[in-house]
Amino acid sequence: MKTKLLLITLLFATMPAVNAQNRERDYLKKVFANLEKIESATYYVANESWQPGDSTALSILHGFIKEYNHPIDSTIGASYVSLDAKDTTKLNFCYDGNVRVEAYHDNKKLVIDDFTFKPLPFRLVRPPFFNFAKNIIKYALTTDDNITIELKDEGNDYYFKLTINEEQQVEFFGKAFHMPLPPFDIGNTTSIYELWINKSDNLPFKERREMSHDISVSTCSNLQINKLNIRDFNINDYFPKDYETVKYSDLHKKSGDSPSTSGLTGQKAPGWILENIDGQSLSLANCKSKVILINFTGIGCGACQAAVPFLKKLKELFSNEEFDLIAIESWSHNASAIRNYAKRKDLNYTILNATNEVIKQYQTGGAAPFFFILDQKRIIRKIIRGYSTENTDKEIINAIKELL
Repeated sequence: MKTKLLLITLLFATMPAVNAQNRERDYLKKVFANLEKIESATYYVANESWQPGDSTALSILHGFIKEYNHPIDSTIGASYVSLDAKDTTKLNFCYDGNVRVEAYHDNKKLVIDDFTFKPLPFRLVRPPFFNFAKNIIKYALTTDDNITIELKDEGNDYYFKLTINEEQQVEFFGKAFHMPLPPFDIGNTTSIYELWINKSDNLPFKERREMSHDISVSTCSNLQINKLNIRDFNINDYFPKDYETVKYSDLHKKSGDSPSTSGLTGQKAPGWILENIDGQSLSLANCKSKVILINFTGIGCGACQAAVPFLKKLKELFSNEEFDLIAIESWSHNASAIRNYAKRKDLNYTILNATNEVIKQYQTGGAAPFFFILDQKRIIRKIIRGYSTENTDKEIINAIKELL
């Protein structure tokens, strides 16, 4: 009898939690159904990028988006064009299910990628807002992965949080993909996705993605639904007539993932004057060590962060007269973010804020990490692209010792 009473008590104790979970799932199904009704959408979007622990965004980009549901595309499942928020005739990026096109306005080029160069199991296309939100909710409702979900009433909105506790990080390129682990420790593999859903139309208007190395936030406004027809969408209509078109494969096939820097080996390193985290200017000409390692890095770059412990040890291996290490931050020009990064990583070497000119001179194309090893005459003796624990460490140390 006591056993029966205990079982009944436990059953009633678990009922509120079960009912709450059912209500959460029912509401998410309702939001998903609303998202499925969107055949097209136009909206303004603000995309922000953050580093974990920062209080200041690395970058804030504003755009005007034309998004189309495109179920024939079995990869992303959407087509879209991203235009300048202030000049909605000016192309930034577009994807039509066959190619992605990125506009480089500084040199009037359109880079076209047909995904035949180094094919991946997914397409590296940032999904448009509503496609992204739809796939997050679909995953939350159908996955067998280890997840937790949370739904809160915040007055005018609902707040939804999806936490994915898997051994690999999960990214959404259309559907969910478990990302292969890189050859270095990325720390926590937990993936977190958050949505803010407007009660008035039961549609998301803000999303946040958090990984151990990177946080991004997108907020959309001025939404108009189903005013456009995908049959009228022609990617060529957005191409500036005076821009040169370049194939992604032609641009990168000689050097893998980055512009070729091989022509710089054996050449005098381009001079520069850049600012450090205290706003003070430092020039290459004033660096007096026999050997200098210049590391082009990116605050949000996982491989760059993985290299930091080695670089800190490297700085201690040699005297200041023998060797100096200078990092050049090429992903963010936000001085506050660079300063916070240096403090958070407890850097014992100099980090400078890049300019577009120095990135162009060193031909990195903004890619990171790059390591340039200079001799006493400031001739570039070795260039290393990318970072792999131990292999890159040995390669750099050996190159420095050969020059001392």
